[in-house]
Amino acid sequence: MELLLDPQAWLSFLALALLEIILGIDNIIFLAILVDRLPQRQRRSARYLGSGFAMLTRIALLATVLWMSNIRKPLLILEGVEVTVRDLVLFGGGAFLVVQSALEIRSMLQDRPPEPKKKGLMSGFWMIIVQVGVIDIVFSVDSVFTAIGLAKRIEVMIAAIVVSVLIMMGVSSAVGRFIERWPTLKALALAFLVLVGVSLIGESVDIEIPQGYLYFAIAFSGAVEWINIRLRRRG
Repeated sequence: MELLLDPQAWLSFLALALLEIILGIDNIIFLAILVDRLPQRQRRSARYLGSGFAMLTRIALLATVLWMSNIRKPLLILEGVEVTVRDLVLFGGGAFLVVQSALEIRSMLQDRPPEPKKKGLMSGFWMIIVQVGVIDIVFSVDSVFTAIGLAKRIEVMIAAIVVSVLIMMGVSSAVGRFIERWPTLKALALAFLVLVGVSLIGESVDIEIPQGYLYFAIAFSGAVEWINIRLRRRG
C-alpha cells in the first residue's frame, strides 16, 4: 500500500514503461519476422507465447542483474579503494548503455539500412518461441540496466516490464507505425539512456545523481518533442 502511494514509484513506473515501449519496437519486429515463417493458423499463438516467454526471460535477467548489483562485499582493493561486484555491474551497465545508445544514434543519423537476417534458423513452432525468448535476453540488456538506473524497487521494475509487454502485444503495429513516422521519439529515448548510463557510472564510483534530475530531463524534452510534432503536423 505504501508503494502505491509513493509518487517516486509512479514516476519510475511511467518512465520505465514508456522507454520499454519505445525501445521494444525492435523486439516486436524480430518477433514478427520469426512468426512469419509459421503457417497462418499458428502465428497468433506464437506471437502471444513468444512475447510471454520473452517477458519471463527479461524478468529473470532483471532479477539476476539486480541481485549481482546488491553484492557489496569487496572483490579487491585498488589504492585503498574497495571494488565490489555492485560497482562492476553498475559501471559495466552504465558503460553499455552509453556506448550502445551512442551507436544506435549514429546508425540513425547515417540512415543505415537494416542488416538482412540470417537464413537457416529453425522454424518449428516451439523453436520459434525459444528463439524469441533467447534473443530477447540480448535485446533487453539495455532495458534491464535502464530499470536499475531509474527504479529502486524490483516491484516497480517488473510492473513496468509486464505492462509494456502487454501493451506492445496489443498495439505493436500501431506503435511501430507511430515511431516510424516520428523517429525523433526513438532518438530522444536513446539520448535519455545515455543520461541513465552516466548516472549508473556515477553511482558505481559513489557519485549519486538525484533521480529527480533524470525525470525532469525526460519530462522537459518530451514536452518539447510534443510541441515539435504538433508544429510539423501543421506544416
